[in-house]
Amino acid sequence: MAGLLALVAVLAGVTVTTANTKTDATWELAERHEPTAADVQRLYRALSEADATAASTFLAAQNASLELRKRYEDDIALAGQTIGLAAVDRGTDPRVAREIDTISRQLPVYAGLVEAARANNLQGLPIGAAYLREASHVMRTQILPAAERLYTIQADRVAEERADAVRFPYLAAGLLLVTLIALVATQVYLWRHFGRRLNLGMVVATAALIVGLLWSSVALTLHATSAADARPDRVTALGQARIVALQARANELLTLVARGNGAQYEEQFDELADELVGKDGKSGLLAKARQDAEGDVAAALANTAGATRSWLEGYREVRKLDNGGRHGEAVERAINEGAAGASAPAFAQLDAGLERALQASREQFVDDIVTAARSLTLLTPGWAVLSVVAAGGIAYGLRERLREYR
Repeated sequence: MAGLLALVAVLAGVTVTTANTKTDATWELAERHEPTAADVQRLYRALSEADATAASTFLAAQNASLELRKRYEDDIALAGQTIGLAAVDRGTDPRVAREIDTISRQLPVYAGLVEAARANNLQGLPIGAAYLREASHVMRTQILPAAERLYTIQADRVAEERADAVRFPYLAAGLLLVTLIALVATQVYLWRHFGRRLNLGMVVATAALIVGLLWSSVALTLHATSAADARPDRVTALGQARIVALQARANELLTLVARGNGAQYEEQFDELADELVGKDGKSGLLAKARQDAEGDVAAALANTAGATRSWLEGYREVRKLDNGGRHGEAVERAINEGAAGASAPAFAQLDAGLERALQASREQFVDDIVTAARSLTLLTPGWAVLSVVAAGGIAYGLRERLREYR
């Protein structure tokens, strides 16, 4: 029986530690890792949007609205704020430090080039377009790749934590079964050799562990189900769709900035459009996002297919005008939301739908993770109490057995 006490002590340590680790890890995922991943995604989105907005502001020149200018400044400010937040979750990871250093060094360079482009453009100097193209080059070859790598690091961390959350606790389960078998075997031994059909202490210990087994089975099943419902890949897919759309929009506008020398931007636009909707216009990232969408996410994506078609049709009209020598009309259609057949309002509708869907998807993910964490409520102290009861039952049974020899 002394061996049983030792086995229960080991079981208590393993089960309490396992329950506590799972509970803490699940709450960490909801309160720290996912929000950090969202911050990095906002950083990437802000940088992509800044590139597109800078091009819109440049094309509008002296007619650029204060709202457009403010949107660019807000994006740059948001990028600066989220750089520091991105380091919170993995501040000791050298990869994070490297990518943050790249963004921190190159973002002021980008902003400086954009300001130079704006200043020269307002004076009617053609060199302004060269400055803007160089700024976009810095964004696309230095800043955005670093932000993408940063997001990949954090997204992998979220996926790892989620996988850990749903992993079955083999060690704790094995020890629990071994302890139950040992308790039953001990009671069978006492019955056969000493004619004791029941040992009250052993019965109490066995009952305590069975309660723990049933409680843990229900709690871990609910935990695993809720954690499995939390799909970070859905959030990632929506975030990627929005970023691809913003990058395509930037290429649409940079083609106009280049004034006849924007073949590379047209090629990049076509590649990004294929990634977004597929060559058939019915697949790609948007179709994948709609296929898995539920509830508020599905509602937010309901109009994105039509908005995307209108935007791409508007883009083709803009290219026809530009290629036909009607550059001014092409610019008007690309940036003026009130112009007939303009691509700007359709893109704005697409972007707004993706933003709402992304927010709703994040909320669904966090809700599922919080539900998973709450399913383990009191499991840690519960196992501590049940282990004490089991140990007490075994000790009582041992004492009663020894008293028979006095």
